[in-house]
Amino acid sequence: MRVWVLNGVNLGRLGTRQPEVYGATTYAQLVQRCTTRGAELGLEVECRQTDSEAELVGWLHQAADDAIPVVLNPAAWSHYSIAVADAVALRTADLVEVHLSNIHTREPFRHHSVVSAYATGVIAGLGVAGYDAALAYLAR
Repeated sequence: MRVWVLNGVNLGRLGTRQPEVYGATTYAQLVQRCTTRGAELGLEVECRQTDSEAELVGWLHQAADDAIPVVLNPAAWSHYSIAVADAVALRTADLVEVHLSNIHTREPFRHHSVVSAYATGVIAGLGVAGYDAALAYLAR
């Protein structure tokens, strides 16, 4: 089964951006981890990252058109992007929303995700292990 791991704004800076919050794993290491774990689970994982909201929306539309399950870390767009939320609402396969940090224990503006209402499930606060859990769920 093909699965997309889609990562939003600033996630390409993993490992250097606030490692005390997001951990020391680099984006390249995250991609390797997801593809390796996916293969162990029998999944063909493709990872993508963008700092362009329009590009992420386009990927979500394509995933919906092709019924591709998605692991999505919308990053900051979680908290305010109705465009991303609307694109997630179009999903035709499972979509698991993942956050490296526990958004519910951070600044108040991060406590709510406009995307969560349309996701199959949400994982927050497990660091990169949240991606492992999301992939395991999709492989079930």
